[in-house]
Amino acid sequence: MSVPDIRTGLGWDVHRIAPGRPLILGGVTIPSEFGLDGHSDADILLHAVTDALLGAAALGDIGMHFPDTDPQWKGAASAKFLEHAVALVKQAGFALVNVDTTVILERPKLKDYRLAIRESLARTLALPLDRVSVKFKTAERVGPVGEGRSAEAQAIVMITRG
Repeated sequence: MSVPDIRTGLGWDVHRIAPGRPLILGGVTIPSEFGLDGHSDADILLHAVTDALLGAAALGDIGMHFPDTDPQWKGAASAKFLEHAVALVKQAGFALVNVDTTVILERPKLKDYRLAIRESLARTLALPLDRVSVKFKTAERVGPVGEGRSAEAQAIVMITRG
């Protein structure tokens, strides 16, 4: 009896809050007086999903493929990273089943952007919308996220082969 090749991958990312930068989550620019600090566009949600995909297929992590020491990635759109991970996963013979994500950010409130972020992720991942989940949480004023100094994102994906 053969065992189906079903895998999960977990991704996580954190960036500091930075005044004067755009706040980009899931490829969507959110109106805000601050953004996130990073070498690329600092889209924590896309970074977490990228790492989850790479991890599920045992293909390393985002830093291996897009090191923050490489000037070519300065200011890069994180969608490029995710598109690359999707292509690698497909080349390895896997299909993406679904993605479930959480953004942890004290403010601004993100509920009005849920659909736009889900649609953006679904397009980039080539998934139906009902296979893309995006949740928002605060840190209840605890720790660096709760104190408004950083933001985090988590993602889990399921992939299958054969």
